[in-house]
Amino acid sequence: MQYRTPTRLARPLSVIGQGCWQIGADWGDVSSDAAHAVLDAAVDAGITFFDTADVYGDGRSEQLLGAMRARLGADGGAASDLPFIATKASRRADPFAPESFTEENLRAWVERSRRNLGMDTLDLVQLHCPPPAIYREDRVFDVLDALAEEKKIAAWGVSVETCEEAMLSLEREHLASIQIILNPFRLKPLGEVVPTADAKGVAIIARVPLASGLLTGKFSPSSQFAANDHRSFNRHGEAFDQGETFSGVDFETGLTAVARLEQALDGAMPLAEASLRWILAQQGVTAAIPGASSGEQARSNAAAGSAPTTEQAEVLGRFDAAVRETYDELLRESIHPRW
Repeated sequence: MQYRTPTRLARPLSVIGQGCWQIGADWGDVSSDAAHAVLDAAVDAGITFFDTADVYGDGRSEQLLGAMRARLGADGGAASDLPFIATKASRRADPFAPESFTEENLRAWVERSRRNLGMDTLDLVQLHCPPPAIYREDRVFDVLDALAEEKKIAAWGVSVETCEEAMLSLEREHLASIQIILNPFRLKPLGEVVPTADAKGVAIIARVPLASGLLTGKFSPSSQFAANDHRSFNRHGEAFDQGETFSGVDFETGLTAVARLEQALDGAMPLAEASLRWILAQQGVTAAIPGASSGEQARSNAAAGSAPTTEQAEVLGRFDAAVRETYDELLRESIHPRW
């Protein structure tokens, strides 16, 4: 596993983090045993960075991570050796109502996460895709700064839907991280967001790195998803931003794009591994945070965090050309202007 230390976080993070939405909710049923297996496999594979949110399973994901952290601490691990846990806040109230972003609410959300995770000082709190107007309101960021001064949080960042929101966030002096959808189906962040963040020492966390599983190459036109899986109920943005599901790509178009990318790989590397390695090869990216619903998936994802061999680098060069050609021909028109 490789590790990178963004300047404003000043902590080494594994380049593959463990996304913990799946062990919370909205991906079908994931049992407690399966969730613990995911976390244990991730730790064993060298993952030190875990990403969650207070709304994932109404706190279930945070509580599972809190239990993991407590267990590792009880095993004699020093506080500095414990996993880095990033959580998110702001979607417990109406996430699209700017008036819900009060100091009282922000503080209450942070306190709840501190309890769920069993942490006096949260490693990183990210605004969870707030409404666009919030990025221009000093009052919200003033509260985050105050929480940092009080040592209730060590750092704060944002999880954004659009590149415009990311660029607005980068104007904030104390911004430590930006979480943004970045994968072979979403190239726009590479144009301005990632280089600007890199220059400022702001971490770039690539979320939805496998396009909700599309970039595993395991789906077909007949694939079915559970009723409580967002890949069933949010394909057109019915519940939250459409970009969160399959990266906003139409499912059938995505399958066509996947076929082209797999043809370029010609069996030299699994598509999921190539996609993760491609993300990590982009200058300025700190980490990618794929989810997993089993220990096997977590281990497979983690394997993409090793330094590429010469042969793998050659495959990735071929893959990069296919990614950019496929994006331009199949995806740019529908994806680029929107996000």
